[in-house]
Amino acid sequence: MSFTSALFALLPMQALVAALVLITLVGWRGDNAGGRWAQAGMLALAVGLALASPSLVARLGSPPWVHALGVAAVSAGLSALWWALCLWLQPRPGRWAMAAAPVLLAVGQLLLAEAPHEAQTLADLGLGAQLAWLGVALTLPGRSNVVQGLNSRRWRLLGLAAVLPLLVAVLSRAVVTEFGSPSASPDLLLALAGQLALLLALPMLLLAWRGQIEAELARLTQTDGLTGLIDAAAFGRRSVDLISMARRYQEPLALVVVTLDDFGTLQAEHDIDFADRTLALFGSCVQAQMRLGDLAGRLGEHQFGVLMARCLPEGPQALDQRLRAAVAERAPAELGLSLAFSAGWAKLRPGDRGIADLQRRAETALYEARRAGGNQLKAEPGVSD
Repeated sequence: MSFTSALFALLPMQALVAALVLITLVGWRGDNAGGRWAQAGMLALAVGLALASPSLVARLGSPPWVHALGVAAVSAGLSALWWALCLWLQPRPGRWAMAAAPVLLAVGQLLLAEAPHEAQTLADLGLGAQLAWLGVALTLPGRSNVVQGLNSRRWRLLGLAAVLPLLVAVLSRAVVTEFGSPSASPDLLLALAGQLALLLALPMLLLAWRGQIEAELARLTQTDGLTGLIDAAAFGRRSVDLISMARRYQEPLALVVVTLDDFGTLQAEHDIDFADRTLALFGSCVQAQMRLGDLAGRLGEHQFGVLMARCLPEGPQALDQRLRAAVAERAPAELGLSLAFSAGWAKLRPGDRGIADLQRRAETALYEARRAGGNQLKAEPGVSD
């Protein structure tokens, strides 16, 4: 067996070992869809590389359909890895092309069974296109750091270091096969690039999966488990960016503070589970009715806040009306009773040092609304409501 053949023979084993490591560390269960796609991708690569191995074809004289199945499996493995990237980063264009590639390549291999050079060129060009799109997926912008995960640049660069040499090697072999003279150099280059790609793919996939887990843990540490809104501490931290943006571009910003009326009475008359369901429903209504770009959080036991960016004078009233309509519709249907809430709002002023000053005035307006009988919206002193 030549050195090149030995390198090709090791590729399926490397892919299988990588798949087993991923299965052991990531597992099949839990909220790790990206990890499962990565595992499936490496398993498909292992099967495909074994079936399409030149040494296997030379020794056993495999029928054309076996080689076609091997090419399709390699293509399916690349598609699965691309899908894992979409889950870890954000959806990328080309979903249908990636899904159709394995089938199209398999059919092409069968149709060109009597023309092995053309079949090899087709396979190299098809797999090269998938590798190129994997590289594009690694370079396109992703989600925010909180969702995307930590150290994303590191594992993206590792992925590019795995994909780009392999892409060059695959396309080089396609060009030489089609236009050049027979040579062992393209196969050797491809075998070495394949070894490098599989060597780098495993740490890349593990880093990407770990980033997703760390991001989810970071999100959970600043999220209220009952309502799904961010907690008061996270609300304060994120408000800094909105306040800074409003001041930089001289845009209006308002804080609306909302609290359920007679929540203590509701707790006394019902059990804890019912009170939790009430808060969860109300928090869901708040989240559903805020605008895109606003910030909503749970500030206290039954107090919620919405920081409204680029807020016109009628913005708090519009939010209040939408929220009252949503609560009036959902509470009787889901809880069997009606809910009332009071709200107060304040706008950002030049002398405000941060969210605490703004919240203090909004809560003053909220207390005025409650003293006036509740179930209404009041503005801070000096602002017409």
